[in-house]
Amino acid sequence: MGVVADAVLELGGRVIGVIPDALSSTEIAHGGLTELHVVRNMHERKAMMASLSSGFLTLPGGIGTLEEFFEILTWASLGIHEKPMGLLNVEGYFDPLLSFMRYAVEEHFVRDHQLESLVVSHDPDGMVAYFASQARSFPAVPIDTDIT
Repeated sequence: MGVVADAVLELGGRVIGVIPDALSSTEIAHGGLTELHVVRNMHERKAMMASLSSGFLTLPGGIGTLEEFFEILTWASLGIHEKPMGLLNVEGYFDPLLSFMRYAVEEHFVRDHQLESLVVSHDPDGMVAYFASQARSFPAVPIDTDIT
């Protein structure tokens, strides 16, 4: 995340970070962000990120990345948001995941329409163009401050 944030900042972009209080003291929070929000826990972090975001682009990552990806995909399938979603499939990183998702559809655990709004590309420029074409005002997901 830090490499992406640094690249955006170097190009004059705006970067907003959201980090739980417990992690802000054990991990190094990026000091050069445009904004940094410290929240109580991961639930508040995800809710705030969803509220602040106009779209969701998943890059290769670990278990936390996958968990956040599936939560946003689930929210879309439930109609909680209609924001663009993408997987940047760098060097085929997500190929096994995409194969599994197709298998889940074949086995009738996932419906085709639940995956229709997901855009997958290996091309960063194409993905940026897609998200730019989707730029509009999206309804915000309310932040539930009572989540513990």
